[in-house]
Amino acid sequence: MGDGTAILDDLDARGLIQDTTDRSALATRLDAGPMSLYHGIDPSADSLHIGNFVGVLMLRRFQDAGHRPVVLIGGATGMIGDPGGRSEERNLLDEAALASNQAGIRAQLERLVDLDRAELVNNYDWTRNVGVLDFLRDVGKHATVNQMVAKDSVRSRMEGEHGISYTEFSYMLLQAFDYWWLNTNKNCELQIGGSDQWGNITAGVDLIRRREARAAHALTWPLITRADGQKYGKSADGAVWLDPARTLPYEFHQYWLRVDDRDIARFLLQLTLLDPAVVAEIAAEHDANPEQRLGQQRLADEVTSLIHGDDATAQANLGAEAMFGRGDLTPEMLEALRGVIPETTLTRADLDGDDAIVGVLTATGLAASNGEARRVLGQGGVSINRQKVADGVLLDASLIGDRFVLVQKGKKQRHLVVVEPS
Repeated sequence: MGDGTAILDDLDARGLIQDTTDRSALATRLDAGPMSLYHGIDPSADSLHIGNFVGVLMLRRFQDAGHRPVVLIGGATGMIGDPGGRSEERNLLDEAALASNQAGIRAQLERLVDLDRAELVNNYDWTRNVGVLDFLRDVGKHATVNQMVAKDSVRSRMEGEHGISYTEFSYMLLQAFDYWWLNTNKNCELQIGGSDQWGNITAGVDLIRRREARAAHALTWPLITRADGQKYGKSADGAVWLDPARTLPYEFHQYWLRVDDRDIARFLLQLTLLDPAVVAEIAAEHDANPEQRLGQQRLADEVTSLIHGDDATAQANLGAEAMFGRGDLTPEMLEALRGVIPETTLTRADLDGDDAIVGVLTATGLAASNGEARRVLGQGGVSINRQKVADGVLLDASLIGDRFVLVQKGKKQRHLVVVEPS
């Protein structure tokens, strides 16, 4: 192993350390050899979202430094709900839903963490058979209510309109029990999480110290927000998911292309594996010519490749070139748009004739009637393969790759026409 401070220094350089237990002791332990650490994920959906990404990437950083990650899926705590960051009680999940969600999450974890050198666990496995009397004796007696209500996440809920149920109040004890169990059974010596988890994590550190007279470690990163103060990973329509069926790789890539200039350097440091020195070079080049959006492009490419792979990133860039570029369209660009914009399959006969464009506009739903189609055409509101057209265009001569036609109405309505093979 290298210097135990190396990974901590790297995390510091990336702005990824908010709080730690005794840092000197943690560095000494990291320097002594590989250690097991864990991070918990709430299985409230069958996909991770960008809000989960930094935590999984933190596990990857420790794994790349030679340590052993344990990914905890909160099957038990997912049934309870963490009060942090919420004003109301969350919906509780049943066992079938939790099992389905865990399977979906695993598929995304495999892209980011080498699960052959890590372990995926579910806290439901060691919690379900624990009796209430045993739990109160072995866990509850080591925590005071004074400590629990002093935590920000609990206090804010107690002071809010809806209060907090005993169910969610007990979450902290369950998470502490997880850390104790993993420390005892999996030799986990470090728990990591977002800064809003500090109270829950240190409750586990305290429980291990009191029950076992052993030291355990904790590390949190600051909650990552956008320049406007909003939590990153949220859009007008909700979360940005890592599952390509929920958020298309093209849409995922586009999300990062829209990042504020002020967030470029920070996101490149915190959400990619690029060396901080390389990030500094990219940020300097971006700042010199911000209109070229070089930083956004590199960020979008790096994050999309981490999650979806290089091929998906290449396809996202081809699709963006088809949508917004000014050069010649290619069959590869239009193929990359499949699934991104609406699509209609037509025959060559549908494209034949001087007024075929009218039929195509109605067939694709871009016009409700032939009359509307002719009116829009007369107003110059229709483009074929990015070129403004009027009635009478020969669509069969406009095929790209002998298969595709890109039809556009106005500035935003695009439709891909795919011609059936002869």
